[in-house]
Amino acid sequence: MTARPDVAVLGLGAMGLPMAQRLAEELTVRAYDIDDRRLAEARSAGVSPATTPTDAAREARSVLLAVRTIDQAEAALFGANGAASALADDAVVILSSTVGIEAARRLGDRLARGGRRLLDAPVSGGPGRAREGHLLVFVGGDPGTVTTAAPVLEKLGSTIIEVGPHVGDGQVLKTVNQLLCGVHIAAAAEALALAKALGLDAATAVEALGAGAAASFMLDHRGPRIAAELADDPVEVVSRVDLFVKDMGLVSAAARAAGVATPVADAAEQLYRQAEVAGYAADDDSSIVRLLVRRP
Repeated sequence: MTARPDVAVLGLGAMGLPMAQRLAEELTVRAYDIDDRRLAEARSAGVSPATTPTDAAREARSVLLAVRTIDQAEAALFGANGAASALADDAVVILSSTVGIEAARRLGDRLARGGRRLLDAPVSGGPGRAREGHLLVFVGGDPGTVTTAAPVLEKLGSTIIEVGPHVGDGQVLKTVNQLLCGVHIAAAAEALALAKALGLDAATAVEALGAGAAASFMLDHRGPRIAAELADDPVEVVSRVDLFVKDMGLVSAAARAAGVATPVADAAEQLYRQAEVAGYAADDDSSIVRLLVRRP
């Protein structure tokens, strides 16, 4: 018989695959994704592939949801061959995705009605940090659930922030995090577009600006890709435009509900939405700079 997996990973996208690979270094991991190529890549790192979410989750101690949207999370758990039907009594579902505060609470309530637990644990840091186990994890959940999920969280995150004891608490801080990330990427694109238009080499500008007060993680991380876009060089898709369309939409919805004006975030959101309308939804988010420069 197959040994009981320590964790099932549902979703092997930009974040799910490196997280599964990282976890497989020390834990028994079974994973599901609709893309056979992603499953094959995970298998090469010691992850056991599953044919359905049900198969992946059966007898797992933890189930890590690494999907893009709440609709995908609900389908993975409650759709045809959903994982919820196979959860062990002591299992915990770990929501690593950014889905919004109310959506996470609804998902937690639905699992709770079936006697199951959800840990709200959205992550930040990108695929590279996911593979290295250096993610920032925002945790919302009761202490017992956090303890059950600890072997997974501690393998993935170098910084784990327990925001509060309720599902949704992690999403609250992740929403604030995404406001800053979305604005910083947009600001970096504007700055480098201006540098290029004024006759500077964008890659050189990234290096110089990163050494002073204008430095930021997003300038360091996205700046070289924005510079490549400005040079018409191919850019690997690391974080898609439509992810920030989603995330900035969550920011604006939370701000409206809280009665807080967010004019800078609103302007950044429109830039991502314009990029999506222009056909860049599946491109790297550095592609928003294309909207800011005059092309021959």
